[in-house]
Amino acid sequence: MERKKLNSSQIRSVGYDAGSQTLEVEFSSGSIIQYTRVSAELHRRFLAAPSPGSWFRDNIEESFTGRRIR
Repeated sequence: MERKKLNSSQIRSVGYDAGSQTLEVEFSSGSIIQYTRVSAELHRRFLAAPSPGSWFRDNIEESFTGRRIR
């Protein structure tokens, strides 16, 4: 999955697969977590957020179960 770099101290990059509604988040620590059933609209809002780290915590981390892949 191709990821886009974010301007965030906590999140290095974010990828999204619309077909499977899978969001992939690479953190500054190097770990990568996948979240399923994430809508394309949430992905769009995530990329547009002025503070991606805070937006992620409030809208993804608290609402979706992640699976660590690295």
